[in-house]
Amino acid sequence: MEAAGWRWVFLLNVPLAAVVVLVAVRHVPESVDPGARGRFDVLGAALAALALAGTTYALTEAPGGGAAPAVIVAAGAAGVAAAVVFVLVERARGRGRHLPGRRPRGEAPRPMLPLEVFASRQFSAVNVVTFVVYGGMGVLFFLFVLNLQVVGGFSPVAAGTALLPVTVLMLLLSARAGALAQKIGPRLPMTLGLVVAATGMLLVGRIGEGTSYVTGVLPAVIVFGLGLSAVVAPLTATVLATADERHAGVASGVNNAVARAAGLLAVAAIPPLVGLTGDAYNDPAAFSDGFRLAMTVCAALLAAGAVLSFLTVGDDALRGPSGEHREPQCRSQCGVGAPQLQPEAETVPAAGKDAQ
Repeated sequence: MEAAGWRWVFLLNVPLAAVVVLVAVRHVPESVDPGARGRFDVLGAALAALALAGTTYALTEAPGGGAAPAVIVAAGAAGVAAAVVFVLVERARGRGRHLPGRRPRGEAPRPMLPLEVFASRQFSAVNVVTFVVYGGMGVLFFLFVLNLQVVGGFSPVAAGTALLPVTVLMLLLSARAGALAQKIGPRLPMTLGLVVAATGMLLVGRIGEGTSYVTGVLPAVIVFGLGLSAVVAPLTATVLATADERHAGVASGVNNAVARAAGLLAVAAIPPLVGLTGDAYNDPAAFSDGFRLAMTVCAALLAAGAVLSFLTVGDDALRGPSGEHREPQCRSQCGVGAPQLQPEAETVPAAGKDAQ
């Protein structure tokens, strides 16, 4: 990208998307809910998009004053109003009701987000933890590469590959973290993992001008990666274990949406609030100060996530009603983007094989 320009990096998605389509068509089994009825919830999807767009625009433009105050206030108000209406619409959809003032045409659309999934206190609590943690992580991943280039003098390629140790650690250790959570419960791995990851963020905040990758960047990245590896698999397993089985797909989507929305809103809000606007991105001294403060804020978010995990996540979250163990439905995961909640393939019992 040093020669062609940063926009060309998005072309990388084209061959990757093509590979994903081919693999999905050939190897991903179809899953159908025979009891599913009703039309797609177009209104709910539109309201959710409007809520995110309005609040994100307001958070992005407010600190820098790039738009008129009236426009910023209107966008924020529209986003909040859309979020409120979205909840009301989804509640009505969940009860099988048509919206007031609309002529019924066949069955009412199914809710995009059945609110009944939040009846589980554990499910709601883990999603709150997800929101806090992935908000802090989103800011780190957004600013880290910029800091290495603007302040540290790294090339774009070197800065872009600096976080590879996090991916490697996630791939190597997530399965072990999931197995540990199965034995002792998810609360302790999540709590301690977030404390370690917060410590790694504080170390990342110390990366500045002249910092060596081997002695400065790599240790901070390893500490952060070790903490993250202890968190994501137990968090993912808990999300699905605490949701009703018929809502497994919805639980997966909710947790991923929460993680994505958290990163989006945090990246829109935190950098401007710590002074990273406009010319600060071209001023190494100003960027370094803002980056250090942003990492402190993000470390505080992860520490808050640790406290929430300790207070709200139960040690029995991965056990069934009768106390039996529930296998984590996702043991290995790279948490750079968001939790992936793909369940493991079910095995056919021996008796079932004999019967066949």
